[in-house]
Amino acid sequence: MIIVDSALAKRHAENNPIRVAMVGAGFMGRGIALQICKYVQGMELVAIANRDISKAKRAYTEASVASGVEEVASVEKLEENIRNGKYSITDDAMLLCKAEGIDTIIEVTGAVEFGTNVAMRAIENGKHIIMMNAEVDGTVGPILKVYADKAGVVFTNADGDQPGVIMNLYRFVKSLGVKPVLCGNIKGLHDPYRNPTTQKGFAEKWGQQPSMVTSFADGSKISFEQAIVANGTGMRVAKRGMHGPTVPAGTPIKEAVNLYPLEDLVNGPGIVDYVVAAEPGPGVFVLGTHDDPIQQHYLNLYKLGEGPLYCFYTPYHLCHFEVPTTVARAVLFNDAALTPMGAPCVEVVSAAKIDLKAGQVVDGIGHYMTYGLCENADTTIAENLLPIGVAEGCVLKRDIPKDQVLTYDDVVLPEGRLVDKLVDIQRRYFNATESSEKEQILKSVYGKSESLTEA
Repeated sequence: MIIVDSALAKRHAENNPIRVAMVGAGFMGRGIALQICKYVQGMELVAIANRDISKAKRAYTEASVASGVEEVASVEKLEENIRNGKYSITDDAMLLCKAEGIDTIIEVTGAVEFGTNVAMRAIENGKHIIMMNAEVDGTVGPILKVYADKAGVVFTNADGDQPGVIMNLYRFVKSLGVKPVLCGNIKGLHDPYRNPTTQKGFAEKWGQQPSMVTSFADGSKISFEQAIVANGTGMRVAKRGMHGPTVPAGTPIKEAVNLYPLEDLVNGPGIVDYVVAAEPGPGVFVLGTHDDPIQQHYLNLYKLGEGPLYCFYTPYHLCHFEVPTTVARAVLFNDAALTPMGAPCVEVVSAAKIDLKAGQVVDGIGHYMTYGLCENADTTIAENLLPIGVAEGCVLKRDIPKDQVLTYDDVVLPEGRLVDKLVDIQRRYFNATESSEKEQILKSVYGKSESLTEA
């Protein structure tokens, strides 16, 4: 932030703002619009796309942009508005991906298939892509990162959401010479059987969608978040679903050093996990080790304890407040807040929330039929487990008892979805050894010969 704020001030002084477009104008999207339009210098939100265009208009209105907002239906009109300093709203997100004069796209819908298409088209058109869509990132983020690298753009999760805040803390801890062995998330509630009916009242209180609130409560969202962190650090999970201990309400997070089996942390690349009901919530934490006795003495002096585990934490995550920092890091410094480092390390698989019956069509994340669990990617592949990111719309071929994890053998996939194609490409690409084979695999996303950058 010390660098970012100065860099944005310079862009402001030069009248050369970063030009941002946003896809999605729900609860979080409106907060992002408010933050950029009213409180961030050196950055402009030039366009918002939403399928209900009135919500895009509302986002600008709540951000005190009362004039100069026009509905557009073509790339040409959108580009004209950008040149003339006008704001644009549209129900066609692909216009934002194609238009010149936009530096980066913020994707904040939470929809998997739609969000996957937005990310791919933004990358294809040379735009940095900021993912406030953990569901897409946790399903096909690693292969989207490959395409982004080839296109010379940044693919990143966001500061403010827990994964980005965890990664900031992880990088800080590493910079001290401390070895991170657990990246953790603090939850207030975990009940895999919650559904939109049980969460309706809470959702109405805060102006959120019941399905989104349910994904927080049933563990699907935190599973995506921790999978993203694992994929950005090389960590794994100690077991399917993570340990996820529940502690007495108000337990200080510094006591987390005693909550996890030490052997799970120090044997291997480290793990991602979470804790329920600890304070300060909803913050994040990193457990680390140090093998230098002198530095251990200093860490003890600085009130981090005698080891072998030291707890570092951030007591909050501020979601939309911090998203513009991610935008600036990507555009001005080519730096990702959090991005996959290679092949998937952890994926999120589907478990039955209720007894499921053959012939049923699986509903969406945070609904009534499934919840998500973190699993190591090698196990997911070996057991042919069904990622929850592709479960929606699948037709069940057989009965599935409550809490059983679904496999690809249990379902018929919908036809023609990009996310399914990318899951397949992702697995084949990271399993391939020859660069020529990898290149051909990447080209297959279009069903024709040219590569992404040539398309």
